[in-house]
Amino acid sequence: MGERGRGFQVDPNLPRYVCQNCRNSLCIVGADSYAEKFFNDFSRSGMQGSSMHGANSVLSTRMDNSFVVLPKQRPQAQGVPPRPRVGAAQTSQSGKAMDESFVVVYKSESSADGGGAQLPSPDGGPNGPLQPNNSGFHSTITLLKRAFEIATTQTQVEQPLCLECMRVVSDKLDKEVEDVNRDIKAYEACLKRLEGETRDVLSEADFLKEKLKIEEEERKLEAAIEEMEKQNAEVNNELKELELKSSRFKELEERYWHEFNNFQFQLISNQEERDAILSKIEVSQAHLELLKRTNVLNDAFPIWHDGEFGTINNFRLGRLPKIPVEWDEINAAWGQACLLLHTMCQYFRPRFQYRIKILPMGSYPRIMDNNNNTYELFGPVNLFWSTRYDKAMTLFLTCLKDFAEFANSKDQENNIPPEKCFKLPYKIENDKVESYSITQSFNKQENWTKALKYTLCNLKWALYWFVGNTNFQPLSAVSSHAEVPGVSSLYTRRGTDSKSEFRNSSNP
Repeated sequence: MGERGRGFQVDPNLPRYVCQNCRNSLCIVGADSYAEKFFNDFSRSGMQGSSMHGANSVLSTRMDNSFVVLPKQRPQAQGVPPRPRVGAAQTSQSGKAMDESFVVVYKSESSADGGGAQLPSPDGGPNGPLQPNNSGFHSTITLLKRAFEIATTQTQVEQPLCLECMRVVSDKLDKEVEDVNRDIKAYEACLKRLEGETRDVLSEADFLKEKLKIEEEERKLEAAIEEMEKQNAEVNNELKELELKSSRFKELEERYWHEFNNFQFQLISNQEERDAILSKIEVSQAHLELLKRTNVLNDAFPIWHDGEFGTINNFRLGRLPKIPVEWDEINAAWGQACLLLHTMCQYFRPRFQYRIKILPMGSYPRIMDNNNNTYELFGPVNLFWSTRYDKAMTLFLTCLKDFAEFANSKDQENNIPPEKCFKLPYKIENDKVESYSITQSFNKQENWTKALKYTLCNLKWALYWFVGNTNFQPLSAVSSHAEVPGVSSLYTRRGTDSKSEFRNSSNP
């Protein structure tokens, strides 16, 4: 507001209006005196229910450096809304110059214009006489509100508006009016050109021909439309069938993927189980191969030497003057030797004539001859009264020799070359082993111990042959007769090594 606008006292009870476009506040001042004067004039003149849209009665409200004059014109026939005009404050009956901002409201000529607002009556009706007491705050607010409503209905924008916004709206409306006028001129020019053109009027016969032609084309088009509709219906039916098939295929695909996933899961589980079983099979096969290579009798009856003594299961067999071995150890060694020879002889019965029977009884073995006489093969025995003990050891040598002869005959049956047939490394003749007597009576302990050592070497040699020709050996070793010579040669080499070891250990 200017300097003059600042001199007015603003009533705090008055409402504050804002511009509907830029939203700046508009302060309404001095509206109460004009409203009171307006209502008094109307009361004296007896005018009731007149529309405020004329040029004879004016209500001016002081605002922020702007004023809007609502026009007297009615809406134009072309539908163009009336424009607000600026500068009409000089026609006011008040005769005062509008040195500030105002909103000027005119009286309408008739209520039929649709934009008029009737003043309130004392009894609340639209046609009652005006009362002086309506010049208060309520009448001022009602008048301003009605004035803005009339301005809003008469224009294409919401009221109130400030001066700058009204200028913008006015320029915009001017441009729209120019565009509409330009369009009207173009339409009028086209209409004149059409009216000035000459028209060729067809004769009745030509018209009928043209009509028949058009009707024929129409029938063809209708037939084509029907055909297209049929095709469209068929296509729609096919489309529905395809959609149904597509839905079925989707269901089948979904079911397939579910089954595929289940199958994959089962396959992976089975593969894992198979791999686990294969690994177990590999471990079992490795263990089986180890077991096949394991010689049970060799593990059960290991025969070796300990200096001058031959040993079986680490039990020494024999005695020396400087090394008096206990009789319990000698008895245990004889018990192991008898059990081994008895096991091998029993395996080949009845082909092997087991004439001299060995009775393994732990550390107290016995030997039975052909006449069923039993001899004890355990001590202690006296050097001069050891006849039964010597007889038992001699029968053991005889049984071992019989087994060696049976082994030799079996090799000959298997077509093994004579040089590779089984032979004992140390020759047995009656009670002697390689010229060393096995008897204890009237014999040196050194010779007796050496004869026992050679006897264990012959027993070990017989054990090698037994393992190579029975189920106690690995299955691959006895799968064919062709492999038997190789096995025999292997045992021949082992027997030779054992014989040399026994001999080397006997010689200091």
